[in-house]
Amino acid sequence: MILAFQWNLAALSLLALVVGMFLIYQTMTFSVVQRRPLIGSLRALGVTRGEIFALVMSEALVIGVVGTVLGVGLGFGMAQGLLRLVTRTINDLYFVLSVREVILDPMTLAKSVLLGIGATALAALPPALEATAAPPRVVMSRVSLESSARRRAHRAGWLGLVALAAGALILAVPGSIVVGFVGLLVLMVGCALVTPAAALGLLRPVHRVAGAAFGVLGRLATRSIVAALSRTSVAMAALMIAVAAAIGVGVMIASFREAVTAWLEGTLRADVYISAPSLVGSRPDATLDPELVARLAATPGVARASTSRGVVVQSPRGPAQVVALDVDPLRPPRWRFRSGGDASVWDGDGVLVSEPFANRHGVRTGAAVRLRTDQGERDFRVAGVFYDYGSSAGVVVMSRRTYDGAWNDRRISGLALEAAPAVDVDALVAAVRERAAGGPRLVVRSNRALREASMEIFDRTFAITGVLRTLSLVVAFVGMLAALMALSLERAREIGVLRALGLTPRQVWGLVTAQTGMIGLLAGVLAVPSGLLLAGVLVFVINRRSFGWTMAIDPSPLILLQGVALSLLAALLAGLYPAWRMATASPAESLHDE
Repeated sequence: MILAFQWNLAALSLLALVVGMFLIYQTMTFSVVQRRPLIGSLRALGVTRGEIFALVMSEALVIGVVGTVLGVGLGFGMAQGLLRLVTRTINDLYFVLSVREVILDPMTLAKSVLLGIGATALAALPPALEATAAPPRVVMSRVSLESSARRRAHRAGWLGLVALAAGALILAVPGSIVVGFVGLLVLMVGCALVTPAAALGLLRPVHRVAGAAFGVLGRLATRSIVAALSRTSVAMAALMIAVAAAIGVGVMIASFREAVTAWLEGTLRADVYISAPSLVGSRPDATLDPELVARLAATPGVARASTSRGVVVQSPRGPAQVVALDVDPLRPPRWRFRSGGDASVWDGDGVLVSEPFANRHGVRTGAAVRLRTDQGERDFRVAGVFYDYGSSAGVVVMSRRTYDGAWNDRRISGLALEAAPAVDVDALVAAVRERAAGGPRLVVRSNRALREASMEIFDRTFAITGVLRTLSLVVAFVGMLAALMALSLERAREIGVLRALGLTPRQVWGLVTAQTGMIGLLAGVLAVPSGLLLAGVLVFVINRRSFGWTMAIDPSPLILLQGVALSLLAALLAGLYPAWRMATASPAESLHDE
């Protein structure tokens, strides 16, 4: 359980780092663009390419060291709050845990420093090469850079398709969760590489529509994205990855929530549930007194009572959780089955296994589960595999009659009561608590309260996921802002010429805003298939290898539309300041070198 938590949280944290690398790239690119005339002059005066490269990389390393130090301090502060979220999830789902202080592990600190400085150096490498790879005259010109950027976009698209195929092959190979995350990383890299070429393909029909709708300004807005592809492609890819992560995780959580809701509806058939307090959330180890059970079952207003027994038994595969249910064969639980069914369980000697148990132990319908009973080891035939989200370790479910025939254990872990017709459930809960007063402490909850508590726990479990997902979006927004600022510097002369030809500041503002909105819209549209791909991997690979369960994907149109709208809004907000700066710039100042 701890390893699954560590890997999932580490993967989300690394996603934020990957998006942050785009931000570092844009920051260093902005720095190089600002000083391109100076770099060109230095090269013309005899400064070597190696010296320019060392200058840019040393500046990046200084930024990386300062950012890493600040990041470690901020991370230690964030850990104080995130610790409470993780601890609360463990308390809700597994066992009671009290952790009051964050311990700064030297190895974690060293890895953070190495990742921070290493990611900075890696992300700063392309801008440094851009500043040094061309002759002085070309450094001061954009034509060659953009023409090569378009050629690289098509080559990157083919490379991205290869990465997507490689990621699919890695995910198809059975392995650990680490292999799953490696395959997921390769897939996301492939999606990022495909983004510029896919955007160029989408811009062709958009160009005609924009021209028909807005005339020359509409065509300028779309063509300017292609004309500055070396800047816009990276910003688009960063925003696409962040939005795709938001869509993918959102679809996964929504699908999981829908599956848990359906699972609760099929599992919670009674109106009132009674159990003894337990230190282990997924394994009620405390028992109820049989006389108390009989007294509570005789509470006025109770139409039917059933009991359950949960126990951990040994097997050749290790400890296994067994749940014995006293179920009326005519009213079985409405579980959803991945395979088989429960026809021979409640009135026979078969057993059911949950999906996590089947996945972890390689058990199929028709096979046998060997358990160590009080009469020795015995094989139990598996009648079906059902979807279950109550335990990541998995459970073996059997009838109480089958359990009593194999174990000399007559204790009771839980009691379920069904209210008679026209009996108010809340009134029945109050009556049960009143009848149990003076005895051992009990947990008495209605069906509705239990469902609400379960969904509240579910929402708390994914709170930390929302924090890390929001962090990725914020970093992508800042990266978009840096890209647009670099673009505003490079387009100063172009905007100056347009202003000299009669374009008003308001038209310039509309032109730049249309361009940034188009970038955001393209990133959002391309994030939809990438996000759905990410959701599929999270559901069918990562969740399965981490916790053993899967669920049907529910690609809610609302989540997809929210992702596209989020991308569009982030781009428009990031473009406000560059648009204002371009619109208010003096044409004379922009053209004073002409």
